[in-house]
Amino acid sequence: MAESRKKQVSLRGASAQEITRDALLEKVSQERELRNYNRRAAAAALFIQRVWRRYSVTKKISVQLQDEWEALVNHHDVLMTSRWISCSLLRPFLFFITYSTTVHQKLRYKDVKHMLTCFKILLESINSTVSQKNFCSLATGTLDERRTLLYQAKRLISVCLFILAECDYTCAGEQDTIFLTTLAMRLVVALTDPKGWMSISSENIRDSDIAVKELIKFTASGKSHLYSNIRRYIIKLDPRFAQSRKTGLQMEDHFLITASAVTLALRPFQVIQSNLNDSGLLDVQDIVEQYCVFILTIPWFSQRLPTVLLRALKHKSIVLQCLRTLLISKEKIFLDMSKLDQSEGTGICPKEIPAVGWALANIINLATESENASADSQRFVQGLNCKLYVHVSITIAENLLARFKAVGQIKKETHDCQNTIYDSRGTFDLDSCGTETIGSLKMSYIDLLKPVHLQWHLMTLLTIVNKDGFILEPETSPDQSLEHSGKLELLDIVYFYSYMLRIFSYFNPTVGSLPILNMLSFTPGFLVTLWGALEDSIFLGKNHMTEDDKPCTSGVPGNQNDKSFQKKQRRTAKDAGNKWVTVLQKITGKSSADVDCMHSFNYSGASPYESDSCDLWDVEPVRQGPQGISKDMSCLLHLFCATYSHLLLILDDVDFYEKQVPFKLEQQRKVASVLNTLVYNGFFHSNGMQNVPLMDAAVRCLHLLYERDCRHPFCSPSLWLSPARKNRPPIAAAARAYEVISTTLRLGDSSTIPGTSSVIATIPHVFPFAERVQMFREFIKLDKDSRRMAGEVARPGPGSIEIVVRRGHIVEDGFRQLNSLGSKLKSGIHVSFVSECGLPEAGLDYGGLSKEFLTDISKTAFHPEYGLFSQTSTSKRLLIPNTTARLKENGIQMIEFLGRVVGKALYEGILLDYSFSHVFVQKLLGRYSFLDELSTLDPELYRNLMYLKNYDGDVKDLSLDFTVTEELPVTEELPGKRVVIELKPGGKDVAVTNENKLQYVHAIADYKLNRQILPLANAFYRGLVDLISPSWLSLFNASEFNQLLSGGNHDIDVDDLRNNTRYTGGYSEGSRTIKLFWEVMAGFEPEERCLVLKFVTSCSRAPLLGFKHLKPPFTIHKVACDVPVWALIGGQDVDRLPSASTCYNTLKLPTYKRPSTLRAKLLYAISSNAGFELS
Repeated sequence: MAESRKKQVSLRGASAQEITRDALLEKVSQERELRNYNRRAAAAALFIQRVWRRYSVTKKISVQLQDEWEALVNHHDVLMTSRWISCSLLRPFLFFITYSTTVHQKLRYKDVKHMLTCFKILLESINSTVSQKNFCSLATGTLDERRTLLYQAKRLISVCLFILAECDYTCAGEQDTIFLTTLAMRLVVALTDPKGWMSISSENIRDSDIAVKELIKFTASGKSHLYSNIRRYIIKLDPRFAQSRKTGLQMEDHFLITASAVTLALRPFQVIQSNLNDSGLLDVQDIVEQYCVFILTIPWFSQRLPTVLLRALKHKSIVLQCLRTLLISKEKIFLDMSKLDQSEGTGICPKEIPAVGWALANIINLATESENASADSQRFVQGLNCKLYVHVSITIAENLLARFKAVGQIKKETHDCQNTIYDSRGTFDLDSCGTETIGSLKMSYIDLLKPVHLQWHLMTLLTIVNKDGFILEPETSPDQSLEHSGKLELLDIVYFYSYMLRIFSYFNPTVGSLPILNMLSFTPGFLVTLWGALEDSIFLGKNHMTEDDKPCTSGVPGNQNDKSFQKKQRRTAKDAGNKWVTVLQKITGKSSADVDCMHSFNYSGASPYESDSCDLWDVEPVRQGPQGISKDMSCLLHLFCATYSHLLLILDDVDFYEKQVPFKLEQQRKVASVLNTLVYNGFFHSNGMQNVPLMDAAVRCLHLLYERDCRHPFCSPSLWLSPARKNRPPIAAAARAYEVISTTLRLGDSSTIPGTSSVIATIPHVFPFAERVQMFREFIKLDKDSRRMAGEVARPGPGSIEIVVRRGHIVEDGFRQLNSLGSKLKSGIHVSFVSECGLPEAGLDYGGLSKEFLTDISKTAFHPEYGLFSQTSTSKRLLIPNTTARLKENGIQMIEFLGRVVGKALYEGILLDYSFSHVFVQKLLGRYSFLDELSTLDPELYRNLMYLKNYDGDVKDLSLDFTVTEELPVTEELPGKRVVIELKPGGKDVAVTNENKLQYVHAIADYKLNRQILPLANAFYRGLVDLISPSWLSLFNASEFNQLLSGGNHDIDVDDLRNNTRYTGGYSEGSRTIKLFWEVMAGFEPEERCLVLKFVTSCSRAPLLGFKHLKPPFTIHKVACDVPVWALIGGQDVDRLPSASTCYNTLKLPTYKRPSTLRAKLLYAISSNAGFELS
């Protein structure tokens, strides 16, 4: 109590009940806040009363003036003079019309009637030649009259521009509004054109010029909102300009209004170019900035206007002024464009195509023209400064890509667009924006960029680079010093097309960039020129490691100005022109008179780049990945990789290896080494997250070169291994890190993937094959450990899967009992065999019988006579699914089951003695097969297609069409039938000609290599991935997959086999027969040693990692055979043949005494394929 009383105070005048100090202060604060609130509320109430009183008075006066004005205009014919128009007609009219448009923000029917009446009177007055009746004659009157004229004319211009913005052709019953807009545009054009002032004499021309200057100054300023109102009008025009639905009168009004709007938009530019702006009356910079922000960002701007009006907009005085201003004031203009997006939602979904994107498309369209609809007649507009055009396009494209990146749209398709979509009225519907609409929008936008992917566009720019030119017209005016400060460089073109590729890819990640890639790939000399620049920079020390990364403002930095570079560029361009003639002739269907055959490919030929030195292939300038190179080199590499990877898709082996176009093999090795080093270090140092477009293009190009090298080597093996030779992690650590990828990717956070794991996932070839095999086995080991911890059965024993298999129906019984298990097949299998007599066979399965089951079922099911698989017609006789298998009962399910059988063999490390076709394995690895791989599948068809591709005559004479005929197998139910399959829709009606023969060749190859076997490959893949993760398979190429499945080379290491052999039954390493056996094995031919291995293990190839990984281990079991002494003295030996238990990898070897006998008996046993014996 005493403590609480100390905190209380007694205040004079307070009530008997005492309060604390804190409570008193809080009470005083609340009372102060209440008084302040009451004062603010009273002030607000007074302000509202004043506003409302003013509004009421203004409304009352407006209504009164409107009534008086209506009565007045009925007698204007008698009273009309210029002063009467100014004082009696316009003064009240402007008052009540301004009030009405300000309050309602739209045109009312009553206001339209008043405006029609007033504008008719004004136009009649302005067209009058009588000075007293002409409203414009006030410009030559007293000072007050001139001021009044300017004030009223400015107000009229504002009202007329508001009418223009409200004009809408799509609304029904708007004929009066359209007619009003026509009068309004005629009025504004007349007021801003001194030639239209009929009553002005030559003595008063100076006064009229001053008045016109003031009106144009007002019109061009932001106060009139000229460009924003024109934008609102044009954006409502139908991009298709549907003239057929309008009458002749409507079309006349439509054209008049649009032409007047364009005239007003260009009026300030005319003043700038004339002598009317000598005194600096207009703010040129501000005018052009407004034009760029409001006019150049109109979606489909060129498509909304008649062609005759576009010619004025494409005039060099307009285009060049916009390009200069965009380059000088880019930051301010881009900021205003961004604000425009936020304020009105430019176009369709501004996140998809912002205002800066429409500016890019419109500038490209305004900078090009065509005499007719054909692409051959297209060109740049006369007088265009190409350097300025390219630099401005680069600047805008860079900003556009930054916008995409900022909203997280790079390489993504937006499925939940929350913005609005455009309709015919220029409005936006929040609810109707969908994926289909977004897709059509993007394709429509790509069509606007069509000039970019036409060859004339690139060829014109390259011609200017080669001629050191800047401009397409011979004369150069003195005031064009800005754009003539330098010449157009190759690097300018590189930046331009690199950014365009990224933009095309964004709008359509699948096929969007194909048009531009087609053009770049087949432009003579361009690809070789790109590599020449890169080769000089990387290998000759002319690096682009500069700090200046701003090519758009002060020229693109680099060393292309050096004389040596120019000499190299001219030389490579000349060589490329010769080399590419043949390729282009093939594409166009034209033949060459003669082709210079280069020397055929020979990998063993002498070349300094065929050395096994790893340092030679670890290219130093790119050892830090994308983050260690300049912006210039990054763009060069990006454009080169994207273009070359596209060309590699259709470049056949004859061109690549024999004719060596576009590059010689020595250059191909350099390209591979640069990309290999760049990609490896890009992933190793930054997980590939730096410069994603470059990394994507480089990875794609590197994969295509590596796959071609796997099929037909042109590089030293050390080239692919060189980047990772010094810092490869231990196998177990790499495997465990790699397993993180799948989990991380499922969580959607690719930024946390370790760099080493990214390397393994993307370019596993930098690791030696043996190490990747160890990784594969480590993955399986980790999977088995995780399954064991989860309580799943992983080994034979109690709880394993038990099946009973009849020897004569091994495939059917296996399919019936195991097919439905899926991934459970990873568990151990306990197999019991039933003999052909129907009796259970003796024996316990501790892994041997399950191995025998897998080898026997695969041997039966994969045999061509079974009908599920067939052999290729090449000498290797590789396996590929039989296309008629889908017609068999459960054919697809059987193929899927065989995928599980192969997966089980790989999972358990059991070797199967067969190999698949590379084309089929490519499908299992998720890779596409191209034309040249057809030679491994059907050499005869490949030769025929190559003959057709290089056919010099008229292909029409061969009577081919875009179809292929398949013959169904002859069965009892189906006596045989031919089925015609179209290679493309309507293919049976499309004849093969010289123009489309290349398309036909690739269509046939695509059908044979991809489409025909895809359903069967997918079925096999579904079964395979039940046991083997796709990420594990991605470590290998097609050839390596076959080695993983069936073992190593076609010879065995006798010493390795001897060191990993187990002896049973009384044999030991020192036994006489064992010593004789190894002596005989060493003397065998490689093929004979492989037969011995197949005799014992059922597979003729050794395990990839050596015999220590053979499960069960290679075993030699003693078979005791006593021979009398007198028989030995007489030269006799044991007569019994060796036998084997393949399920246990056991050789049952009698006790031979002589090496000749052992050799003869062993050869007889392995040749006759006899000797399986179950102990």
